[in-house]
Amino acid sequence: MRKTILALVAHNDDQVIGAGGTLAKYAKMGKKVRTIIFSFGEGSHPHLKREVIVRARVQESLKADKIMGGNGIAYLGLKEGHFYEEFKSKKTLKKILDIVKEENPELILTHSLDDPHPDHQAVYNLVYDLWKRKKIQCDVFSFEIWNPLRIRKRNVPKLIVDISDTFETKIKAVMAHKSQKVAIGALFWNIWLKAKWYGLKTGYKYAEIFHRIY
Repeated sequence: MRKTILALVAHNDDQVIGAGGTLAKYAKMGKKVRTIIFSFGEGSHPHLKREVIVRARVQESLKADKIMGGNGIAYLGLKEGHFYEEFKSKKTLKKILDIVKEENPELILTHSLDDPHPDHQAVYNLVYDLWKRKKIQCDVFSFEIWNPLRIRKRNVPKLIVDISDTFETKIKAVMAHKSQKVAIGALFWNIWLKAKWYGLKTGYKYAEIFHRIY
């Protein structure tokens, strides 16, 4: 049975931006890569009908998952900006724990505590709470998206992944999110700069660095 790497993220492109090179690398190594996405991200286009943007974002995330060699996505369908209320009303914990039990992952990747986006913080806090209560028993590492530098816990254990051979795959997966071209455009320099900077620090062409939660 293949070992599973599980990504828990707020929006349809977060796992690609924060950990795309690593997820593609694990898939290349023969591991099973699955993603849980908390919302459909319909708030990114308030001028469009909900079903239109939901359909577009789901199709984009599935395309990106295929590019990275992923093994599927579970959508929780929570409302953006209201994650804490939705956690209680939509049996979110049970859905997540059912998937965790089914997959029995060796590693979970999720958002960073330092990320300023409130939905990202909500996902981190939920995952941290489950881990703290031993509902999640594997290692959990966090990645960064909107925070340019890690502010807290600089000395926590790190997971350093050489993504030199999968960075191009990551970029292709990022570009699959065509409906998000404005946000992607704002982040693109950061995606490249981080991968290059982390690579220089660790002796690789490109790298992604994650920090263990504790």
